[in-house]
Amino acid sequence: MRTKTLLLSGLMLAAVSLPAAAQTAGGGISKDMLAEIKNAQQRTPADRALLNALAANSIDAVAKNYANQGAVDTYFSVETPAQSITDQKQSGRCWMFSGFNVMRSAFAQRTDSLTVDLSHDYLFFYDQLEKANLFLQGVVDCADKPIDDERVRFFFKAPLNDGGTYCGVADLVSKYGLVPSEVMPETFSAENTSKVAQLMKPKLREQGLKLRSMVAEGKSRADINKEKTKMLAVIYRMLALTMGEPPTEFTYAFKNKDGRTVTGAKTYNPVTFAAEILGGKPLMGSFIMVMNDPRREYYKTYEVEYDRHTYDGTNWKYLNLPMEDIARLAIASLKDGRKMYSSYDVGKFLDGKRGYLDVRNFDYGSLFGTEFGMDKAQRIMTYDSGSTHAMTLTAVDLDADGKPVMWKVENSWGPSYGQKGCLIMTNEWFNEYMFRLVVDKKYVPAKMLKQYEQEPVMVMPEDPLFLPDE
Repeated sequence: MRTKTLLLSGLMLAAVSLPAAAQTAGGGISKDMLAEIKNAQQRTPADRALLNALAANSIDAVAKNYANQGAVDTYFSVETPAQSITDQKQSGRCWMFSGFNVMRSAFAQRTDSLTVDLSHDYLFFYDQLEKANLFLQGVVDCADKPIDDERVRFFFKAPLNDGGTYCGVADLVSKYGLVPSEVMPETFSAENTSKVAQLMKPKLREQGLKLRSMVAEGKSRADINKEKTKMLAVIYRMLALTMGEPPTEFTYAFKNKDGRTVTGAKTYNPVTFAAEILGGKPLMGSFIMVMNDPRREYYKTYEVEYDRHTYDGTNWKYLNLPMEDIARLAIASLKDGRKMYSSYDVGKFLDGKRGYLDVRNFDYGSLFGTEFGMDKAQRIMTYDSGSTHAMTLTAVDLDADGKPVMWKVENSWGPSYGQKGCLIMTNEWFNEYMFRLVVDKKYVPAKMLKQYEQEPVMVMPEDPLFLPDE
């Protein structure tokens, strides 16, 4: 028995060492190594059947776990009132749509009967103008660094984007206010952001190079600021021609949920209208952002450098928490009827037809005869997973012990997608692919509020987890 064990061990060691011996000296694939790779293939009738199936169908169609294809349970023990579903169309503005959903819901809850649709086009106009300034001023700030410096590359690689976070909503609303959608409705370019971005990005890069040259030539700060203002006037014109020029004053009367006008018409400017929607309380300072990042120490506060929408605005700051704590915060808010901004890696295990997110939706491992074994931390650190899409957390189903079983979010892909515009997710999926949550401070324990006020650890924006929600 001992001789047999030694023999098997030797054979296994030889098998492990063969690929290394067969590869080229520099680590490339040699002919011998390629032959060994090919010989490792099973080439069974089952493999031929899989090839035929995959040649004619999508991977998801073949990997779909039919044992998990029953009707989706749509009952939730804790659910906030439903509201109209929005559609971000071909844009990355999910962060704004989710932020507006939270504001609309809070407004309806506070007024008990009034509803409002807010103009995404209006705030997006200023979002793009502010991001253009953030880029240009960032280039000036880093003008003493070489063009291949990491921070300079960061700016020039992405001078503009249409993604963001809830902190951006708060900064922009604080500075520019809000307007109703009928005052500044969506335009084609607001709903389809790629083309105007393709034109503004090279223009901004060209402008950035000119500003770097001005700094190198020793031009005064006043001259540089004057030139930057001219540059932003060009960007403003491009935005105005594609999205319309933002209003400075308008008349508006509120409607109820049946669409009937129930208040007298009143004259507003965007700032006074925002105050009406928010009940006179500013967004900034009313919430904390929490995140689940298992790579880093929990109960510590982190801040992401340059992760903001306005140059003079607020960097995204978050308290890192275990998922159990995040769930408790979410449940407390939902029980009080308050929806929340939240974000996810929504593309993972998504059954779009059913609007259902479950790690058992697709069996990719069995299909390819392997395992996909990385945990959440490993997926983040290798750029395999991260926050990609913001949605509005609206419901939770709790078991007899008060533990979450399922969650529900309002999405911004239109009312015909998924569950009448919503997505339902199992708690297991929620734990694996949920990343950010914005919670009103009234639902946060005092100890966590104190932790949130710690001196933050600065994190670079290149970190795989800190890409904007789109």
